Amino acid sequence: MIYYSIEMLVKAGIKDIMVVTGGNSAGDFLRLLGNGKEFGLKRIHYAYQEGEGGIADALKQARDFTGDDKIVVALGDNIVEKSIRKFVENFEKQKSGAKLILKKVKNPKEYGVAVVKGKKIIKIEEKPEKPKSKLAVIGIYFYSHDVFEIIDKLKPSKRGELEITDVNNEYIKRNDITYEILDGWWLDCGESKDALLKANLYVKKYGANK
Repeated sequence: MIYYSIEMLVKAGIKDIMVVTGGNSAGDFLRLLGNGKEFGLKRIHYAYQEGEGGIADALKQARDFTGDDKIVVALGDNIVEKSIRKFVENFEKQKSGAKLILKKVKNPKEYGVAVVKGKKIIKIEEKPEKPKSKLAVIGIYFYSHDVFEIIDKLKPSKRGELEITDVNNEYIKRNDITYEILDGWWLDCGESKDALLKANLYVKKYGANK
């Protein structure tokens, strides 16, 4: 799956890439991806996340790598049909803050759901019992360098993780966040074995990152 995430970033014009891994199989990613030559990259950077601290904790590992630059965060189990280049280019024009990509789904209770009013995101609710919209936040996030200051102030959730939803809600409080709607299909392969099978069939039939 991670091949699609890296391919997506490369096709969007991003050449400086760090892979954050963890657990006992972290070395497998290095053996699989190597230095990134297969993707046309000069190198791929790697970082190791200790424990299961959540997406925001994984993002912390990229602090020195990112410096003062903006960053695109792509979850390795998310696959999209079309290129994200237009989102990257639009975020480059954005002076600060964050950008989220939303997709209308049939089962919003299984995702982080964005409550939208006009051109603004009012709130993001994580797997709500009664969703106020069908717009799911997909696993591609855009942040300015101040995201690390936000993460430093986060407290672990009930499941002991630093939640990326809390990061996004902080940008909402600051009124410094934008959103765009994804064209084409989006697959979250981390949901279940059935989701992974569906992803394989979709990619075989339709391709990805077009």
